[in-house]
Amino acid sequence: MPIKKKRISPRQKMINLMYVVLMAMLALNVSSDVLNGFSLVADGLKKSAENASKVNKGIYNTFDQQMKDNPAKVKEWYDKAQYVRSMSDSLYNLAEELKVTIVRKSDGKDADVNNIHNREDLEASTQVMLAPGTGRGEELYKAINRYRDRIVQMVTDKEKKEIIISNLDTEVPAQAKVLGKNWQEYAFENMPTAAAVTLLTKLQNDVRYAEGEVLHNLISNVDVKDIRVNQLNAYVIPNTQTVVQGGRFSAQIIMAAVDTTRRPTIYIGGKQIQSDKGYYETICSKTGDFTFSGYIEMLNGSGETVRRDFSQKYSVVAPSATVSADIMNVLYAGYDNPMSISVPGIPNSKLRVSMTGGTFEQKGEGKYNARPTTPGGEAVVTVSAENEGRMQEMGKFTFRIRKLPDPTAYIAYAGEAGDENRFKGGSLSKQVLMATEGIGAAIDDGLLNIVFRVNSFETVFYDAMGNAIPYKSNGANFSDQQKSLMRGLARNKRFYISQIHATGPDGIERTLDGAMEIIIK
Repeated sequence: MPIKKKRISPRQKMINLMYVVLMAMLALNVSSDVLNGFSLVADGLKKSAENASKVNKGIYNTFDQQMKDNPAKVKEWYDKAQYVRSMSDSLYNLAEELKVTIVRKSDGKDADVNNIHNREDLEASTQVMLAPGTGRGEELYKAINRYRDRIVQMVTDKEKKEIIISNLDTEVPAQAKVLGKNWQEYAFENMPTAAAVTLLTKLQNDVRYAEGEVLHNLISNVDVKDIRVNQLNAYVIPNTQTVVQGGRFSAQIIMAAVDTTRRPTIYIGGKQIQSDKGYYETICSKTGDFTFSGYIEMLNGSGETVRRDFSQKYSVVAPSATVSADIMNVLYAGYDNPMSISVPGIPNSKLRVSMTGGTFEQKGEGKYNARPTTPGGEAVVTVSAENEGRMQEMGKFTFRIRKLPDPTAYIAYAGEAGDENRFKGGSLSKQVLMATEGIGAAIDDGLLNIVFRVNSFETVFYDAMGNAIPYKSNGANFSDQQKSLMRGLARNKRFYISQIHATGPDGIERTLDGAMEIIIK
């Protein structure tokens, strides 16, 4: 059923109306001390903005002078500075125009921004900034965002960039109870004229600060550095300090900081070198340690000649290479022998390696596999390097080729830690023995770890009369008959595994010498 509304008495209506009027009066009662405080803050911000403008103007004047003296060098940074000036003045002037408009709304057409009469007026800023159709709050909001996004891209210092973003922030504070108001409503709705003018003056101050930070960053890229530098040194930058005999020694000689529009003069051994970019080259025909020296001259910003001496040591070495077999000083036929190859002073990407008597394959940075084919012969590894656009032989290395040694047979089982153990003879529990499938073979002497494939083997058991009875395996695995006989062995009984045939990675099948004795414990 519908709910009936309770009727309000005339007396209650009067009370409600008086409450509304009281709240309105409280809202209008802005303290004169507060308004005076706004005026003091606005004056301080205005002076700060004026001081920043003077500093920025000085930098613009420096740019103008530098542009006249060296346009080829300065033009890029000069154009960027003018772009910053145009952006900054545009937003600064918009804020000034809004200040004048708001004050005129409060005091009339003869109003003075620096001497506001109706400072407590709550309507002027609301009408100028938020009036439907004519309010300029959104225009200011977009102008601030556009300026902030462009200006921070030209600031390299992370902390200063964060300060500028914070100063020009147009987000409504999360903790503010604004009931869905946007930034312009939050900033200007029912705001006293004095407060609105102060807010816009702060914006002007923030604009000049951001402008100054960008200008200081731009001016550091041109010859204004000559005013700030207090130490100049000559530097020699060699391509390498170790040169292969027959190669070239190359070095760049500069004075810090280098100026691409004004090259220094360089003298080595009393003679001026002819190089626009300060490059020096000499043929290195002898091995040993050498030093070349000279001096560099350059005009500073005042037109005075600055001279700095320099010297540089370098070494010339005979062609050489380092080749080491990762396993031992021989190569095994039919097996991928890992090798490491390097040449001092030359990157691995410029090496070319070949081998006689087999194949040679690169497996990574400086890593190779050598696979000789025939045991008993020799393999010759030749190392060449690309040096100054040509291939130069760095050395030849001869290795003996051997057949892979015979492996050792074993029974693999899992240890307590879960790792693989290899039993090669002696006492073994029947439980472990019965859990195994067969035998394996490998070269695992601590240096090599090469697995072989077991093709077949025999087990030899002894009957009650002491007669040896051999049984053949099922490939690398125990046969069912062998398993049955092992299961019937008592403690301290033994049997033997012999006639083991295994094939290695070289493809050669061999019969292993000796026999593996297994004692049941």
